[in-house]
Amino acid sequence: MSTRAVLEVIALDAEDAVAAQAGGADRLELVTDMAADGLTPPTRTFTAIRAAVDIDLRVMLRLADGFAAGDADRLVDVAGELRAAGADQFVLGFLDAAGAVDLRAVERVVEVLAGCRWTFHRAIDRSADRDALRKELADMPGLDTYLTAGAATGVDEGLPRLLAEAGRRGEPGYGQTLLVGGGLRLDHVPHLLPAGIDAFHIGGAARPGGWAAPVSAEAVREWRQALDRPSPVPPRDAGNHATSLHAHAPAPGDGSRVAPH
Repeated sequence: MSTRAVLEVIALDAEDAVAAQAGGADRLELVTDMAADGLTPPTRTFTAIRAAVDIDLRVMLRLADGFAAGDADRLVDVAGELRAAGADQFVLGFLDAAGAVDLRAVERVVEVLAGCRWTFHRAIDRSADRDALRKELADMPGLDTYLTAGAATGVDEGLPRLLAEAGRRGEPGYGQTLLVGGGLRLDHVPHLLPAGIDAFHIGGAARPGGWAAPVSAEAVREWRQALDRPSPVPPRDAGNHATSLHAHAPAPGDGSRVAPH
């Protein structure tokens, strides 16, 4: 029996959260400060959103723009505060100066999460070797998802890689859910669903009025309906089609920001 595709929506506050749930979101990614591409929200924001909705929440653990861990001690403290407030799912991902996974920083934070489920975010799209990163993290406790566009620039360029990685499901380092986000548009969906990709992440696409406006329940509902339609026949040549998609510039507010989401 098939299950419906997961739709994750970025939420900045309780108003966003309520609208996203009303539109059919399955899960929210909680962040603040989209000018820095999404940082850890205050604990009070988490508690307000937790009180407002009953769907899954994944809280970003990221203290500054970029993909370096920065102050690891502070990261550990913040993770502990959020755990104490009831957060039980998270989003994180740290690279070193060479573009490899910062394993020590990840291990320190994951230790505090004590088995909570978490997503390694789009730092993977900036890594020097994403296959090596996946294999290095293959047995990390709680890691169940990679948020990726397949390329640093977004899904248009990354589509062939996403399809290839979907085909490696079950190999060492490829057991986690592939959550696609980063410049994601509705016209990508018919190429992703037939490949077995069943998790989608939107930010700007849920906000027709831009990041200064709240999430639109209607926009989220449009995505929900698109994901719930029967899967179309796979395109005959997804690689060539990706080239034509790359030439299709997204409309304003049409896609998520490309880093780290």
